[in-house]
Amino acid sequence: MNLKNKKNTKKTLKNKKNNSNTTGIGVLFAVALILALLIPHLKDAQKYVDTEIALNTLELNFQEGKYSEILIDWNKAVATLISATGATQEERNIVILPAGDSLKDLGLKNPEIQTNIVVKDNSSKQFWSGMLPTIILFILFLWVGFLLISKMSGMTNNAMTFWKSRAKLYDKDKDKVLFKDVAGAEEEKEELAEVVQFLKNPKKFKDIGAKIPRGTLLVGPPGTGKTMLARAVAGESNVPFLSISGSEFVEMFVGVGASRVRDLFTNAKKMAPAIIFIDEIDAIGKKRWPGTGWWHDEREQTLNQILTEMDGFDNDTNIIVMGATNRADVLDKALLRPGRFDRKITVNLPNLSDREQILQIHAKNKKIQKLDYKALASKTVWFSGADLGNLINEAAIISARHNETTISEVRVTEAFERIVMGMRKKSQVMNDEEKKITAYHEVGHALVGKLLPNTDPVHKVSIVSRWGALGVTWFLPERDKLLVSKAKYLDELSTLFGGRAAEEVFFGKENITTWASNDIERATEIARSMVTRYGMFEDIGTENFEGEMDHYSGQAQRPYVSDDTIKQIDKKVKDILKAAYNIAIQLIKDNKDLHIKISEDLLAKEEISEEEFSAYFA
Repeated sequence: MNLKNKKNTKKTLKNKKNNSNTTGIGVLFAVALILALLIPHLKDAQKYVDTEIALNTLELNFQEGKYSEILIDWNKAVATLISATGATQEERNIVILPAGDSLKDLGLKNPEIQTNIVVKDNSSKQFWSGMLPTIILFILFLWVGFLLISKMSGMTNNAMTFWKSRAKLYDKDKDKVLFKDVAGAEEEKEELAEVVQFLKNPKKFKDIGAKIPRGTLLVGPPGTGKTMLARAVAGESNVPFLSISGSEFVEMFVGVGASRVRDLFTNAKKMAPAIIFIDEIDAIGKKRWPGTGWWHDEREQTLNQILTEMDGFDNDTNIIVMGATNRADVLDKALLRPGRFDRKITVNLPNLSDREQILQIHAKNKKIQKLDYKALASKTVWFSGADLGNLINEAAIISARHNETTISEVRVTEAFERIVMGMRKKSQVMNDEEKKITAYHEVGHALVGKLLPNTDPVHKVSIVSRWGALGVTWFLPERDKLLVSKAKYLDELSTLFGGRAAEEVFFGKENITTWASNDIERATEIARSMVTRYGMFEDIGTENFEGEMDHYSGQAQRPYVSDDTIKQIDKKVKDILKAAYNIAIQLIKDNKDLHIKISEDLLAKEEISEEEFSAYFA
C-alpha cells in the first residue's frame, strides 16, 4: 500500500467519522424537537379533564353561566367550566361544531344575555397552530426515513466487503525487513535466497526451462521467526507482501472462505510479482475426511479454492505463495504435492550462536549493563527467538518495577528463572517437617544426577515454592543435543527416582510422601518409550509398539500386539524402573553424610547455586 492510498484511506475514515457525528447530532435534534411539540399537549392532558357534550347542552350551560371561557378552535368549541375551590384539574366541555356555524349562530354573543364569559374565535389562528406540528413531524419522518435508507445502503456495502480478502498489505518501503534483520537461521536464509532470485529475475530460470516454484512451506516450532523470514524474502525481492492468517478465511457461512481466496489471488495477480503469505495454514489445510457439518464444508471449500488458484498459475505468473505452520503432519497431501507447495523449509530452534545474536538484537534498544550473552545463550537451550525476546523484555519489566534505570545481569537471571520455573510463591508456607522432607528430596535428585556420568549439570537446587512445586532441582545441558542415548536415559531415570529414594533412606518406607508423583510419571513415560518406540532392548526387539497418532481422535492407533508381547513389555518396563530406583538408593546410602550436609545447608539458605553445589565435590 503506497502513501497516497494511505492518505485516501485516512480521508475516507475521517469522512465516515464526520458523517457519523452529523447523523448523531441530527437524531438528537429531531428527538428534542418532537419532545418540544409533545410536552405542551402532555401538560394540557394533565391540567384538564375533557368531556364531549352536545351543542344544545353547551348553549344551556352558557346561559346558566357555568363557563369561565369558551374558545372556538377551528371545528370545535372548548368550554372551560368554572372550577370548584381547591380542584387540581379543570373540567372542559368539548363540542364538535357543525360545518359553517359561527359564534353568532350558536347564540354565544347574544347581547340580551349579559355574562362575564370570555368568548374567543381563534379558528384561523388555531388552524395553522394545529397543522404546524403535523407538518414538522411529517418532515422529520421523511428525514429519518432518508437516514435509514442511507444506513441500509452502508450495510449493503459492508455486506459486499464481507466476501473480500482481509489480507494485510505491507508497505515495501516503510515496513521492509531484510535477511540481515533476522538473526541466525543461516541455512534457512540460503534456501530462501533462491525464492528471492525467482522473484527478482524470473527470466533466468525460464530461459533454461525451469518452472518457478509456486509455493514454499515454512515448518517449525512457534516463535522461530517464520513470519519474519517470509517478510525478509519480500524485502530482499522488493515486492508487495500480502499477509493473512488461515483462520481469517473461515466464517460461519459456507463459501465465504473460497470467495476471500479468489479475491486475495486476484489482488496479488494485479500486483505481480508479489508474495502471498498464509500464516497458520493448518487452520484451513488439514487433511480432508468424510465428516459432516458446516465447519468441514467451509474449510474444505476454502482449501479446494486455494488448490485451484495455485493450479491456475502459469509459468508467467510471478507469484509465490508462502505458508507457515508448526503442524505439517496434519496438512492435506494434495497441498504438499509438487506444483502446489513445492518446497518445504524447516525452521529450527536457534542454536547457541544464533541465540547469542538474537539476544544482542533484542537488547539493542534497551539500557542493559554488561551482560555475558554467550553464557546466557548456553542456559537458554530450547528457547525460540520469541522466547529470548520475552526474556529480555521481562528483565526490563522487573528492573522498572524496582525503580532501576538500567537492566543488570541479576535481573536477567531473575527473569530467566521466572520464565522457566515460575514466580516465587510467598503465600505457600511449609511447616518445618515438610520443609525438611522437601530439602532431602531435592538434594536426592541433585546428588544422584551429579554422581552419574550421563546427566546434565545441576544448575540450582531450591526449596522455594514456585508454581505448584514446593521445591525444584534444575538441570541445564552444557550444549545443544539433538540425540539422546540409552545410557543417558537410564541415568535420567535414576536421577528422577533420587527424590523418592532419599525419602525412603532418611525417613523410612512408611513415611514416603506424594511429592514424587510427577517424577514417577515422567520416569514411566521414558521407560515405556525406550521399550515401545526406540527399540533399545534386544529381548523385546526393535519394533514400534506405539503406532501413529490419530490427529482427529487424539489417540494412538496401536498396531496388533499379542497378549504375550504386552506382558513382556510391561515386565520390561517394571524391570527398568526397579533397576533405576535401586541405583538411586545405593548412591544415596553410599553418600549419606554428604547428603545430610547439603540438605542442612539448603534448609538454611533455601537455594544452592551451581557453583555452590559443585564445591561439595571439589
